Amino acid sequence: MNFERLFLLRQSNGLTQEEMGKILNVGRVAISKWENTVEIIPLNKLNAYANYFNVSLDYITKLSDEKKKTKKIMLDKETIGRNIRLLRKEFKLTQKDLANVLNTSHSTISAYEAGKTMLFTAFALQICEKYGISLDYYAEELIINI
Repeated sequence: MNFERLFLLRQSNGLTQEEMGKILNVGRVAISKWENTVEIIPLNKLNAYANYFNVSLDYITKLSDEKKKTKKIMLDKETIGRNIRLLRKEFKLTQKDLANVLNTSHSTISAYEAGKTMLFTAFALQICEKYGISLDYYAEELIINI
């Protein structure tokens, strides 16, 4: 996974890693690890970047070259869970089927769908790439047709 746009957005806006860390309430080291893909940025922090720079999640993750988004989005585990459930139904997948795609457990998918756990960024990107949907889809309160 390549998150070079995290670096490009920060740099083009004249912010240091330390300043970006303060904005996101994390340390400079976390920013460095995310920008250099040493660690995968958590979905809620990725969303905070998108909101701060007013760009789409798809743009940051290179799922799209379209930058602008129309509104700030607050990630909600329940909305994400509902959208995963709808995606599964649309593609006629069981929780076990989706778990196999993501190389995780059935109980992990169940926890996501129940809104108990925030979706891992890596899993979100795998789903987007495999099923051709937008990462921003997960955060939308209104249901988008797949």
